[in-house]
This record gives sequence, structure tokens and C-alpha cells, in this order.
Amino acid sequence: MNKIYLDQASTSFPKAPSVAQAVYDYLAGSAVNVNRGGYRAAYSVEEQIFETREQLLKLFHFTSGKGKNVIFTENITASLNVLLKGLLKPGDHVLVTAMEHNAVMRPLVQLEKHGISFDRIPCASDGSLLLDKATALLRPETKLVVCLHASNVCGTVMPAQEIGDFCKEHGLLFILDTAQTAGTINIDMEKCHIDALAFTGHKGLRGPQGTGGFLIRNKLAAQIEPLISGGTGSASHSEEVPAFLPDRFEPGTPNIPGILGLHAALCDLEKQSMEEIRQHELMLTQYFIDGILNLDPEEKFLRIIGKKNIENRCAVVSVQTLHMDMAQAAFELDSTYGIMTRVGLHCAPNAHKTLGTYPEGTLRFSFGPENTKQELDIALDALSALL
Repeated sequence: MNKIYLDQASTSFPKAPSVAQAVYDYLAGSAVNVNRGGYRAAYSVEEQIFETREQLLKLFHFTSGKGKNVIFTENITASLNVLLKGLLKPGDHVLVTAMEHNAVMRPLVQLEKHGISFDRIPCASDGSLLLDKATALLRPETKLVVCLHASNVCGTVMPAQEIGDFCKEHGLLFILDTAQTAGTINIDMEKCHIDALAFTGHKGLRGPQGTGGFLIRNKLAAQIEPLISGGTGSASHSEEVPAFLPDRFEPGTPNIPGILGLHAALCDLEKQSMEEIRQHELMLTQYFIDGILNLDPEEKFLRIIGKKNIENRCAVVSVQTLHMDMAQAAFELDSTYGIMTRVGLHCAPNAHKTLGTYPEGTLRFSFGPENTKQELDIALDALSALL
């Protein structure tokens, strides 16, 4: 049975063609450390890591930043924890959207116990942000807006530029979570007035798991207390945390194999058109939505959650099976038809409350650049047979 991977929103597959080779070459060829070796092999690896920082600056159009403003972490969740827990102080107030993932919400709920508060900007039943409702939520102590760029549940894309304009108008910081959009949607840190952009390497960038980080402006970096500290290979005469970037936020030995794999993935992405990737994924999205509507036009067995078109969305389609347990449907799709999906609440409970799918959750299909119409036809046939 051929396997069909439709869980790209969780992690991309297949990875970019050169990723595995880059990781293997490093581990088999030298596997030296960085910032700690005074020899050619170590300098060569450091140069590749520097190039990766430069690639990320270019990808996100961070023209006022430098390589030092790119911080590597193990994933986007770690990035958001560093940013939120290092920045916020008792009495601070934060705005989020009603569609947030737990990578934002769990740190904020933890911080509530220490005197930090937040409010959710309402969203429509299709996940669209009602930004005009945000002004009424502002307080004198409101410090920032932190939000995802696109919903991992229904695929709705948030208006990053409008949110950035709102933040600039009201003197707020803006932190953007690009877990579902980095590598597939063009993001301009300057135009969107983004103060920190958190990214992951293993989704749209098609790099290895265990890679991620954030791009940050100097003014914001100076306000953040490091969440983790330790040796950096720099300023070794002092037991104080370095004040300079990126060392201030990168203690210990980094995930060098992962970063070099990410470097290879970014090199591959540079050879492609991001707009062509996005259009291919949106074509698949509309094709799948239309297929479901043709299969069950009156939604007697299957309900599409969120938008039924590709306006302001990414390649994520969630459905609810109305007369079959969704976990059972996901199991049957995999065991009988070889179709891999994700079922449940997708670590975003309030998004499901907004969409009207709590507590049941959804059955989620998500697409990448290597998926095809033929694979979606098989998935649609499987849904028809099951339901």
C-alpha cells in the first residue's frame, strides 16, 4: 500500500532534497563544535551557520537586521517562551487572537500566575481576525500583540501588515508566530513592523526537526532577560551572561547538524519561487474543498470547518465527520488507505471554541509542494467509501 502524507501542517515531508546529505556529511565528516575550536574545520562550520543567519534575514526581509539578530533555538515553541517569559513583567498586558496555538497560550497562562494578563481579539466563525475589536481591549499597561500568522486548525491567515500598523499606531511591540507560513507565504518584517519573528525549520522551510529560532530587533532584545544561560565560547573570562547577540540567547552547543540541514533547505528554497509553491498548495486546497463539496453538497456526512475558498488562507483543511468518530475515521484512512492525517484539537483549544468544533476537534488534511491532485483524489475516494 502506497502511503500518502497529508499532515504537512505538523511537519513537512519529504524534506528538501539536500537536507539529509548535509546532516550526514557533517556527522560523518567532522562533527566539530563551533565557537570553541581554533582550527579550520570549526571555522568552516561557523561560516555555514553564519550563512544560514544571512539566509533567514533575506527570507523575512529583515533589512535593518544583521546576522547577530538571528537567534537559533530548538523549535518555535522555545523561541516564543524565550521572548514572552524574558520580556513580560508583572502588570504587563498582552493582546492575542482567539485562534492561538498553545505555543503562545501556555506560556501566557503560566505568566498569568505572576501578574501578567491577556485578552483575546475576537475572530469570526471562519477564523478571520476582527481587528476592529482590538482597540476596545487596549489598556495603559498593554505592551504587545503576539499572534500566529495562520491557523493550524482551519488555515485562515491573519492580516500581519494590518496588525503591525495597529501596533505602530498604539506604540505596541509585535511578535509574530510563523509556524504555518514561513517558507510558503512572503513575510516582510519591515513592512509589517514586526519586532520579533519566531520560525520553525521543519515545516514550510522543509528542514530538520529540532530547528527553529527568532529574528529580533536590537531594541527589543535589550529588554529580554535570557531564559537559559551558560557557556557560549565567548567572554569566557566572565560569569555574567553576554550582553551581545546572538550569544546572549544561544548558550551551550547548538544543534549543528540541524542548522546545517536547515542551511541546505534554505539553499533549496532559494532556487524555487515561493509564490509558485504557494499557488500549488492553494490549488490543492481549493481542489480538495471542491471535491468534498461535490462529494457531500448538503453536508450530511462531512462538514468543512472555516473558509470554503482560498482567500487569506494556507494549505490546511479541517473537516468534521458527522456520523463517524473522527479518530476512527483517521485510523481507517491510515490503516486501509495509507492516508496520514491528524485528528483532535491540534493544541489549539480556543481556536476550536471560535470555530464551533470544541471539544470534538477536527480531522485535518494539510498539503505541501510535493503533494498531487492524484493523492487528493485517493483521499476523496477514501472519504466517500468511509462515510
